[in-house]
Order: sequence, then C-alpha cells, then structure tokens
Amino acid sequence: RLVESGEDSAQPGGSLRLTCEVSGSFGTFTHCMGWIRQAPGKERQVIARVDSSGTSEYDVSVKGRFTISQNRGKDRLYLQMNDLKPEDTASYYCVINAWRRCTGGVSDSGLFSTWGQGIRVVVGS
Repeated sequence: RLVESGEDSAQPGGSLRLTCEVSGSFGTFTHCMGWIRQAPGKERQVIARVDSSGTSEYDVSVKGRFTISQNRGKDRLYLQMNDLKPEDTASYYCVINAWRRCTGGVSDSGLFSTWGQGIRVVVGS
C-alpha cells in the first residue's frame, strides 16, 4: 500500500516535498519505486524512479530540479521538488514494482504494478 502526503501548493520558483509511506512486502534488493505525474489532458509521465540499488533516474523535464530518495528502511519514498514551474501542476502518484528492479527506460510506466491514490500539486495561483 502506498500513501502520498505533503504540501500541495507553491508559487513558481518555490519548493515542495512529497512523501510516500510504503507498507506491505517488497524485495529489499529487488524493487523499483518512483513518482508518476499526470496533468489534466496530458499523458501520465514517469518523472523519477529509484532502484533497490539506490540508482536514480529522472525525466529530462525535472532533472536538476527534483530529487527522489528513500529512507534507510526503504519504507518512505520522497520527492523533493525545487524551482517549481506552473507546468509542474499535476496529480503526483507514488508507484512501485515490489519484486523487480528498474529496467527499461525511465519513461516506462508499465513497470509499476502498485499505485498510491495520488496528491494534486498546484504551482501558481
């Protein structure tokens, strides 16, 4: 089970941090966790993912601005979002494949079998 939380609005140039609480079984050394967002009228987009090895990858639209991380126990997944832009406005979903490492390209949303309920983030008025 995945549950997202965090502040959900900011001004352009500001920062937000999303947290995902991860519960249930998953492979300590074989999982892939990530964040997917979907803006109104747009396709879903994998923006960041982290492998059980600790390797992280980002979509070009957020690279250098967003950082994905896990706590030591790997039951918390974070997304630090800096230098926010109006185009970052979207619903953000925490996702996991509990038993496979990250494979394929960062854009592969089909890898993830479990999704959180999502949190809507608004940048700007």
